[in-house]
Amino acid sequence: MSTPAPASAPILTPMMVRERLLLWSLAAINFTHIVDFMVMMPLGPQLTKLFHVSDAEFGLLVSAYSLAAGLSGLLVSMVIDRFERKRALLLVYAGFAVATLACGLAPSYGALLAARVAAGVFGGVLGALVQTIVGDAVPFERRGQAMGLVMSAFSMSTVAGVPLSLWMASRWGWHMPFFAITAASLVVLMVAWRSVPLLRGHMTGVSAQPPITQLKRVLAEPNHWRAFALSMLMLSGSFSIIPYITIYTTSNVGLSQEQVPYVYFAGGVATLFTARLWGHLTDRWGKVLMFRVISVLAVLPMLALTHLPVVALPVLLVVTTAFFVFVSGRMVPGMALLTAAPEPSVRGSFMSVNGALQSAAMGVSAWVGGLMISRTPDGLVQGYGRAGWLALATTLVMVWWVGRLRLHTQPAPVRG
Repeated sequence: MSTPAPASAPILTPMMVRERLLLWSLAAINFTHIVDFMVMMPLGPQLTKLFHVSDAEFGLLVSAYSLAAGLSGLLVSMVIDRFERKRALLLVYAGFAVATLACGLAPSYGALLAARVAAGVFGGVLGALVQTIVGDAVPFERRGQAMGLVMSAFSMSTVAGVPLSLWMASRWGWHMPFFAITAASLVVLMVAWRSVPLLRGHMTGVSAQPPITQLKRVLAEPNHWRAFALSMLMLSGSFSIIPYITIYTTSNVGLSQEQVPYVYFAGGVATLFTARLWGHLTDRWGKVLMFRVISVLAVLPMLALTHLPVVALPVLLVVTTAFFVFVSGRMVPGMALLTAAPEPSVRGSFMSVNGALQSAAMGVSAWVGGLMISRTPDGLVQGYGRAGWLALATTLVMVWWVGRLRLHTQPAPVRG
């Protein structure tokens, strides 16, 4: 009687290995520029005191990055599909590293604001390029898992990047996190140079057109505008909340400045696992269905957080962790859907315009969130609950709206 052969582990083909290395490289790029963006928010209490600025002026530091990213993304959309993806990615990433170094060297509020604008110019294009490369290189049926892996960089930034940055800021000053991000970016730049393949399949016939033609092609398609609307709705409600989490919880909920890293660490650990889970479920159960389910679930922690009274630290961590899990989780199926909205030949331009509009939505929402809140004479934040109701309204609209998208599910060919 023969003994059954043991089940063998899945064999990784060379193509699968290359795809995995590509995705981890893109995740590392995402990690550095997400940390660069996110670290400004928990530094809010320190920067408002150091530079003697109001909460609204601090909100401008967050908005300046997003609005600059939006403008640069719109301009780059006219030419981005003329260039091979790898070269474009490496050039933009190098510019981002230089701008981040300038943030660390800024001696004043005005200089820091200018440096944040420069970082936004490169960061906004960088995010669109990463998403475009995933759309070009990974088939639609695996794109949810690919987006889950690449977007797990958000989790890593909250688990390691933000807490470590805050520790550096407390020990060596607020400049040090930006120096560390710059150093990490240089390492990742060298890794990406080796692991990102040449991607030219989208370039056929594009270089013969005037630059404005590509932008016109993107803007003339009604389905693109449906996707753009969905993209902006995803961010409008949440980014009236996110920049002021630290300010609200330290002023109203009883969180000490020393306990702030716990919020980001707990949320990051949870999303490190759930980002990959959302990607798997997205490919298994359908991207539209999972987007709707996660979006509805995200409303609960958004409303809870913006109306939270003084509570014990464990209760606060439950609420904030649920916020990170579901608010970031809906981006996994959401971005998988958005990469399938354009044809491959205009995907780079589409994602650049989308990045521009996302950045504008984040910037305007952060600014609106700053206008919604004010301080009482004893220093408490009031009006934060309005941001929660705004998040509810935008969620209800986008859960209905996502069903209107038309998808292109075939990837562009990979060269090199």
